[in-house]
Amino acid sequence: MSWDELYLETCCRSALHRLVLSGETGRPVGPPPEGRMPDFRAPLKDRSCLLRLAGMGLARQREDGRFEVTPAGVQRHDREILSMRRARRRWG
Repeated sequence: MSWDELYLETCCRSALHRLVLSGETGRPVGPPPEGRMPDFRAPLKDRSCLLRLAGMGLARQREDGRFEVTPAGVQRHDREILSMRRARRRWG
């Protein structure tokens, strides 16, 4: 990470990781309009993080309302999140 990059809070790093894991499907911002949903699919609590990631250019919101990771987001994920995983394997 360089000193001129905005810091990613832990919650936003987690949201970025979930965004990468969602792949082409993307992440919804809330329940679909067809009606009531069970609690486990309540509106996403990471909506504010997804909006922040979009503001940073690490994600974008598609026309269907779902968020997807940008190439810059993939690079940031690889550098910050995957590097932590590699370090854990090396030391653990």
